[in-house]
Amino acid sequence: MKRREFIQKTAAATALLGLGLPPYCAAASGIPFSTDNSNGNGNCDTKHLTVLHTNDVHSYIDPFPPGHPKNPNMGGVARRASLIEMIRKENSNVLLLDAGDIFQGTPYFNYYGGELEFRLMSMMGYDAATMGNHDFDNSIDGFYAQLPHAKFEFVSANYDFKNTILDGKVKPYTIFHKNGIKVGVFGLGIGLDGLVDKKNYKETVYNDPVGVSQDMVRILKQDKKCDIVICLSHLGYKYKDDPDKICDLKLATLTQDIDLIIGGHTHTFLDKPTIVKNAINQDVLVNQVGCYGINLGRVDFYLDQNASKTTLGKSIIV
Repeated sequence: MKRREFIQKTAAATALLGLGLPPYCAAASGIPFSTDNSNGNGNCDTKHLTVLHTNDVHSYIDPFPPGHPKNPNMGGVARRASLIEMIRKENSNVLLLDAGDIFQGTPYFNYYGGELEFRLMSMMGYDAATMGNHDFDNSIDGFYAQLPHAKFEFVSANYDFKNTILDGKVKPYTIFHKNGIKVGVFGLGIGLDGLVDKKNYKETVYNDPVGVSQDMVRILKQDKKCDIVICLSHLGYKYKDDPDKICDLKLATLTQDIDLIIGGHTHTFLDKPTIVKNAINQDVLVNQVGCYGINLGRVDFYLDQNASKTTLGKSIIV
């Protein structure tokens, strides 16, 4: 079978198979789900936004085999598609996000260069993603070549691409409007020096994530008047052997006005988001769902007419 024909058939078959699988019981996560899509929870004075997220999927298209010692029968794009579709039927106000390292890990990437991953994410309706270090593995030229297959946005605020082919293709932030809720999403990437070959990231400049985040929240919260600000981070959850290294937990404490940090890079499995106090003693949710598409993160925001927020979060096994 020709390469193009295989990709098209695999993408279509996977998405359709996903919709036909038995529903996975997301209600078992303990999150209350609504059947009223007009406001998300049956209260006309409260608006409901569901944020679904993945990270470090690393080209894992298929589920793990039944005999796998750690993750038998877990993961796979088809199951994820089924779960996402089920949740969208419960609440139409959904954002689907990814925190990077979409590429590298199975022969699908080695052979197809990321096209299949982007096609499948597009069919599942991803809204935005940030870049991880492994998304540079075919160089920024290889990443650029696959962008036409991504029907979603890439955001990265601390990678300066102005002297590269990605200038204007990867934006610092994006804004979504969901049932009257204005959501700002910006991205952060890990330092590339020593982690990625210079020839792969070329003239990309890495800027301080803390300073950049302060600029982003000023724009999104103060200038753009976003109700919710989400950071898609590929900085890592925390580093026990290097406590001074910037990570999601440290970023949360040093900044303000970020409501949710969706993380990646360290493959950290969290059953529920970690709550951290920010620089002005307000709560920030930090979440990460491991790797390889095994879990799907879910965070529900409930906003009342005064823009007061209540959140519930959980990691759902795919």
